[in-house]
Amino acid sequence: MPGPKIGVYVCHCGSNIAGKVDMDALREFAAELPDVVVSRDYKYMCSDPGQDLIKADIKEKGLERVVVASCSPRMHEPTFKRACQDAGLNPYLMEMANIREQCSWVTEDGEAATQKAKALVHSAVNKARHLEPLEDKTVPVDPKTLIVGGGIAGIEAALKIAEAGKEVYLVEREPSIGGNMAKLDKTFPTLDCAACILTPKMVSVAQHPNITLLTYSEVEKVEGYIGNFEVTIRKRARSIDEKLCNGCGTCQEKCPIKVPNEFEEGLGMRKAIYTPFPQAVPNKPVIDRENCTYYKTGKCKICERVCPPKAIRFDQEDEIITEKFGAIIVATGYQLFDPSVGPQWGYGRYDNVIHGLQFERLSNASGPTGGKILLKDGSEPEAVAILHCVGSRDTNYAEYCSRICCMTSVKFAHLVREKTNAKVYDLYMDMRTFGKQYEEFYNRVVAERDIYFIRGKGAEVMQDPETGKLLVRVEDTLLGVFREIPVDMVILNAAICPRPDAQEVAQKFGIQRSADGFFLEYHLKLEPMKTANDGVFIAGTCQSPKDIPDTVGQGAGAAAEALKVVFAGQVTVTPTTAEVRDTLCSGCRICIPLCPYNAITFDEAKGVAQVNEALCKGCGTCAASCPSGALRAKHFDNRQLYAQIEGVCAE
Repeated sequence: MPGPKIGVYVCHCGSNIAGKVDMDALREFAAELPDVVVSRDYKYMCSDPGQDLIKADIKEKGLERVVVASCSPRMHEPTFKRACQDAGLNPYLMEMANIREQCSWVTEDGEAATQKAKALVHSAVNKARHLEPLEDKTVPVDPKTLIVGGGIAGIEAALKIAEAGKEVYLVEREPSIGGNMAKLDKTFPTLDCAACILTPKMVSVAQHPNITLLTYSEVEKVEGYIGNFEVTIRKRARSIDEKLCNGCGTCQEKCPIKVPNEFEEGLGMRKAIYTPFPQAVPNKPVIDRENCTYYKTGKCKICERVCPPKAIRFDQEDEIITEKFGAIIVATGYQLFDPSVGPQWGYGRYDNVIHGLQFERLSNASGPTGGKILLKDGSEPEAVAILHCVGSRDTNYAEYCSRICCMTSVKFAHLVREKTNAKVYDLYMDMRTFGKQYEEFYNRVVAERDIYFIRGKGAEVMQDPETGKLLVRVEDTLLGVFREIPVDMVILNAAICPRPDAQEVAQKFGIQRSADGFFLEYHLKLEPMKTANDGVFIAGTCQSPKDIPDTVGQGAGAAAEALKVVFAGQVTVTPTTAEVRDTLCSGCRICIPLCPYNAITFDEAKGVAQVNEALCKGCGTCAASCPSGALRAKHFDNRQLYAQIEGVCAE
């Protein structure tokens, strides 16, 4: 009995494939394979003329299967599926062979590349014979969007979605939104006050009718799938009635307990009942139960006695909120590299060695010194060294560039000179001023008096036992000499790193992490906000190091991705999922805990496993582990895979 009529289409991809693979030989080889009735090659098969070749052959030659040998299916499989569908062929009767990334791009040997291309095409043709028509399914979409993280990326995304008329829940674990940007003094290259440009957006979030702001809250559980995520949120008890509290601050003034202030990066103190910073949104305090005397001993309650609106609630409990969302944006931000892990930098050993965010707080008018650049003893420094790339571009710590270090260092140099008479030594590896107006800002600062730029990585920070001054040792690569520079203060521009709970967050939202620990995008160039979990998007520095303009842009981009989902009203779910053959299922339940997407449950009435196709991603874990062979991965079943293997081995 003859098999289905198969058409094979080989793409040159310009010279990307044709530069290594013999196109004529591959086309002729494919033409001789059983059931292949047409074999063609074309320079750009993904172009309109290339797709038209496929469409015409489907209609004129009655093709029942199509094989395209080109680049990665990840990029162009949807393109060729649409072409088949437009010509009246079920899109799941099309198979691709990757002869670019897996063939022409991984060898200099043209003969070997051609031989492997033949094997891959033979494999694809073999599988194509056994393909089955499948139909996409649609599911309804909840119109709300969840945004996790209230930094500038999350704020921008929330406002964009809310202004488009859709409802947003913004969840932030800290008592106020604002993130790390709220700690900054001025922003490069225009030297705008960070609070001046951030605070209006924070206020807009709090006042927007389409935004539900949940600060001091964390996402505990995420279930469901694109369009229908069910999320459990814990709103931690502030021990304050937010409706009664007017933010007067009397409770904070009278509280007798002082502890190190996290917002001030340990440079200042706060009370046990506190508002993180003056422009906080919401501008309502929270009681730190770990340090509050009442929660530790059952005594005190001074804040309750002095509170004019009687808003203190010591018995307040956490609130559990469960809501459904159509899309989720993760914008959880970053943490700074801890310079204390490298003793050569002197951080944590010497008083006046600080990192970049600590300098931002010193320079900020609302910071612990009122905006004065002061040493620990209260005096003004006479010389300051700024070290770039602390922890980044370093094979011992993080190999990637943190992108913002050069420009923040240049900004620090300017601010030190603006607020003190100190000489500034800026020690850099390479000066990377990549953004709009960045190079102009750098040139302006270079021209300032008593700022010295030294090309060389600050190798070691020591303290002179006689003078007490800090000594920075550096190799000046431009002069070809080693230098030892005495200074009073050292600012370490530390790397941007993933947050310590990044792995926990990734597991919770079903997303992946790249080798450097940041959340992994679906495609580095074409889909930087999407993730492998449909309906979950990422934005800001949780995806990679970036400056404020790029973070804002990615926040807006993630909002557009989420709006595309919630405005559609329904989403298409791929049919390439697992299915259970009831007659073979023994009810052993081995597959249930193995499913990474929680897509398999047990039907007690039938005594068999069942798959939620909307949750299933077709990974095949269940099918591979099923001892009775009851689970089958559609489009990748055993018959199809064995046929592929036979095709590869035949060559």
